[in-house]
Amino acid sequence: MMLIHCPHCGPRAQSEFVYERTVDSVAPTDATTDQAMQTLFTRNNLRGVDDEIWRHSFGCRAWMVITRHRVTNEISHVRAVGPEALP
Repeated sequence: MMLIHCPHCGPRAQSEFVYERTVDSVAPTDATTDQAMQTLFTRNNLRGVDDEIWRHSFGCRAWMVITRHRVTNEISHVRAVGPEALP
């Protein structure tokens, strides 16, 4: 089990959080239908470090971006979601 450091609550067990998606899969609101479909469904799922959107659903209910290695699950950075976090 991973230990995730919530920016608001401190270190908590992974079971308190829900994974949403990778940051690169968020389609801009002004994207065309084709651009949105490309962003949502045609992405590489490479091994390595990626930014992911998670929610502390059994805690403060805050959204955050977690930088995590997909193979080792090592978390290198956690930040609260704000207007600057998403594309």
